[in-house]
Amino acid sequence: MFASLTLRAPCAVTLALGLAFALGIGAADAQQQPSASAIATAKEVITAKGAAALYGPLVSGVIERTKSVFLQTNPMLGKDLNEVAAKLHNEYSGRSAEIVNDVAKLYASRFTEQELKDTLAFYKSPLGRKLIVEEPAILDQSMKNAQVWAENLSQEVIAKMRAEMKKRGHDI
Repeated sequence: MFASLTLRAPCAVTLALGLAFALGIGAADAQQQPSASAIATAKEVITAKGAAALYGPLVSGVIERTKSVFLQTNPMLGKDLNEVAAKLHNEYSGRSAEIVNDVAKLYASRFTEQELKDTLAFYKSPLGRKLIVEEPAILDQSMKNAQVWAENLSQEVIAKMRAEMKKRGHDI
């Protein structure tokens, strides 16, 4: 059942979206607005973590998905759509900064400025830099492990459900 599941989105995009959801997009509005200094420090944290680079592919992905939709409707427009997409890639290349700003505001609304400074110091430390290097591989392997675990659990649940249904006179 779960064996057919694959990671369809690039890991970076998945992590970026996961980070945004984990931070609770929208919940920040109910809290006090963070200072410009706190937001700037939060941006430094995001950059130090390498997370800012995760958002770049989102802009490109939107452009390429849109181009694909138009290509499906009219494959004869391929050349023109490729040219327009190239133009849009250049035009929108900086738009991922908007996401970085939003995420920085989320961080700044949940952490004090001092906590952000301490976090930044950590990510600039040798241990923090090691975490930045090792974490993507850990996350990737953990997703693979979770898929295997889910498949094994699925097989166990299927077997138990069949056994229970057989006791009730149903052979499934």
